[in-house]
Amino acid sequence: MSHETVYAIASGKGGVGKTTTTVNLGTALAEAGERVAVLDADLGMANLAGFVSLTPDSTTLHDVLAGDASLDDATYRLADDIVAVPSGTSLDDYAETSPEGLREVVDDLRSRFDYVFIDVGAGISHETVLPLGLADAVVLVSTPEPAAVHDTKKTVELTDRAGGEVAGLVLTRTREGSDLSHDEIADRLDASVLGSVPEDPAARDSVYAGTPLVVFEPEGPAAVAYRRLAADLTGVDIDEPTADDGADDDAPEVTVPDADRTRSDDSDSESSATGPTDADDDGREAAHDDVSSAITEAESDR
Repeated sequence: MSHETVYAIASGKGGVGKTTTTVNLGTALAEAGERVAVLDADLGMANLAGFVSLTPDSTTLHDVLAGDASLDDATYRLADDIVAVPSGTSLDDYAETSPEGLREVVDDLRSRFDYVFIDVGAGISHETVLPLGLADAVVLVSTPEPAAVHDTKKTVELTDRAGGEVAGLVLTRTREGSDLSHDEIADRLDASVLGSVPEDPAARDSVYAGTPLVVFEPEGPAAVAYRRLAADLTGVDIDEPTADDGADDDAPEVTVPDADRTRSDDSDSESSATGPTDADDDGREAAHDDVSSAITEAESDR
């Protein structure tokens, strides 16, 4: 297994599949039995809030960074072996946050989970640069288009300034006859290509279905690419899907709770290994129907 357990998933440009990559890498590892946490570090434009059916009063990473809540209170179970810590959507709450608190949050998650994936905001800001130095390695995400590659070069420079290490590049929505070859892109960024995810209509369908692609259509070309990428990145043995691994049979069952529900103290609840402390004893699970809005908004120019 790789010694790296905390990965920042970053891009210089929005709409290249960063959140989709984060979710599918995490889900692939969770399906293999690894305990995974996904942290939404895009404090200004939250990407993962739709996973947990948040209401205006729900606890998020904003509350944690403002010193008003614990990390456990902002942790939500998505499915077996995977949880998410979403950022909020309120600009007022954003103004109260202290990004420096991300270090403590990341350290806490690192100690409790096998793998942590940080969904980093695009662009140049303090909260964007900070996670690049907190992670063990940065995974760059870009499409093969020149503009996206150009912006990704800036992320490479920001990672260097933050004292981080680039693990490599994931190329998304690839197809034959792209403007730039993979070797040329790697040379421009001085980063190896970890893998490529081919253009796949099922990717968008999975967004609207509210199901990660590796569950929605596990045998599709993009899902297979994400599963292989997760295995190559971490060294975890991830099985290929069998012919009868249909999405309807294998999709994790997720219920839609009240988003501001308090934690249950029911001692008969069976504890799972997925969440920090009692995070998944409370029935606080993700609203699968809202996944599509989160990713679609974050990647609206796909």
